[in-house]
Amino acid sequence: MESRDQSDAPEPRPGTGWETVPDGSWGAVPPPPPTRPPTAGPPPPGGVLRAVAAGLLGLSGLGLGHVLVGRWGRAAVSWAATAVLLLVALPADPDGVPAALVAGYLVLLVLAAADAARIARRTEFRPWSRPALAAALGLLLLGIPVAGTAAYGSARDEAVEQALLGRLEEGDDLVTKAAESPFPLSEPDFRHALTLYRELAEDHAGSRAAARVPGRLKDYYAAVASPYRAKKHCEAVDPLTYLRTLRGTVDRKLLGDLAGWPDAPLAESLYGCGVSRLDGTGTDSGAEELGTLLRTFPDTPQAEQVGPAVSATIERQVAGLKGADPCTVTDQLRRTSTLVGGLPPSSVPSLAPQAAAGVRDGVYACGVDEFKDKKFADARQTLTDFADTYTQDGRRRHALDIAVAAEIAEVRPSAGKRLPGSGKPGGVRMELVVSNGAPNDVEVLYTGPVTGTVKLKACGSCARFSSEATGAAGACRANGTSYPKARLRLPAGEYHFLYKHGTGASSAVDSYASGSSVKPGYSYTSCTYVVERDPYGLDLPTLPDLLKPTSALR
Repeated sequence: MESRDQSDAPEPRPGTGWETVPDGSWGAVPPPPPTRPPTAGPPPPGGVLRAVAAGLLGLSGLGLGHVLVGRWGRAAVSWAATAVLLLVALPADPDGVPAALVAGYLVLLVLAAADAARIARRTEFRPWSRPALAAALGLLLLGIPVAGTAAYGSARDEAVEQALLGRLEEGDDLVTKAAESPFPLSEPDFRHALTLYRELAEDHAGSRAAARVPGRLKDYYAAVASPYRAKKHCEAVDPLTYLRTLRGTVDRKLLGDLAGWPDAPLAESLYGCGVSRLDGTGTDSGAEELGTLLRTFPDTPQAEQVGPAVSATIERQVAGLKGADPCTVTDQLRRTSTLVGGLPPSSVPSLAPQAAAGVRDGVYACGVDEFKDKKFADARQTLTDFADTYTQDGRRRHALDIAVAAEIAEVRPSAGKRLPGSGKPGGVRMELVVSNGAPNDVEVLYTGPVTGTVKLKACGSCARFSSEATGAAGACRANGTSYPKARLRLPAGEYHFLYKHGTGASSAVDSYASGSSVKPGYSYTSCTYVVERDPYGLDLPTLPDLLKPTSALR
């Protein structure tokens, strides 16, 4: 044996493969076996089955494919992705999970499964795991995402149903709230509620909420038409008109019998509202409602009642002219006449003449009543208008006489103690000669047993007098002067006269009223003249002795 000097032995170095051998010398020691098969070279037997098993387990989303091959870090990536998906998806929302997130998750699962299969093909499983069992387990666990997806879809569908039911409830709340307010204020809420119902029925036809919409529409119609049920016909017209328009905007299959339901209630409400306003005093005369009824529902029983109802109203108003306030009744007759003018003539042909006759009677009665109530200016205007408007009426002459008496009474109230007579008194009549000694036109109005007017032209050669004394002494007495004259034949009685100075008089010349008696057996004269009272030219008429008897009649 060859001996070695230990001084020549190499110095031991850890990790270099040189260690002490059993005989006490230094030598090379072989390295330990590897912990896993080498990656290079042919894979261990059964690699395909292992790859299938790991891939299937990886598709479960639980990271089991990487667990099977001992890649815990990569398994944690699958766990984290699944956790994020669950956090976003649960609880189920009607909008579901964002499509981008789902697509990203699926891509991650496929990549994880492919990675696990790649590793498993070249790696032996743990002793306790068998490829066939792992593959069967992978197939079984694939049911987890499938079942989860189905369960999530069902939960999402229920969430959608609950959301739709919530919208249905929102519509119900709007209807309940709107029913508590007048329709003009609540109409926007009613319209919004209808929009919700329509969207549920048309866009979500198979939902539980859509199945309840027909019943809700019945409640909706009942709520909108609540004024009709309360017999508030005028308040019911607008909501019922609104309901009637829905047949043109909402599917008739959805409305069913509700489509035609508003017609009868609306006709009834139009009639009830219009008739209730016939005797009113406001701006609403019922013309709009009754006109709409006759045009929209001409064949209904309510339309047939319009003519008789308006005719009875006119008769009732005409009878009221004999009451204490015929002028107010006349205003009602005018409103009724205006109403009749707004109705279709073919529907109520006899109403226009009846209404016009009622207004004519009313104007006359009103003028007479104003005279009796000492409203002389109003009476004069009313009866003058009557005479100008109804030139063929038999009362025109008497209306003009009352207007003359009213004008005299404005200046001389005693002339309005009683109405002028409507007939011509009999008996002897006395002559009154009225002369004009004024340099301007004069109109003489008189009332008493008879009433009338006479106009005298200006006296061209006449002048103003400087005083009443000179006027009384010299008026209508100048030799050679032709004074304009008028001759009246008057029955005996008390008379009231009004002298109105016209063309040629200054603005300071006032009308002059006086009274006198006409007695049987005499003829009378009267002369008008103007006295200039002051240096400023303020002209005032004077008539100190209106009627002067000139001779006895035998």
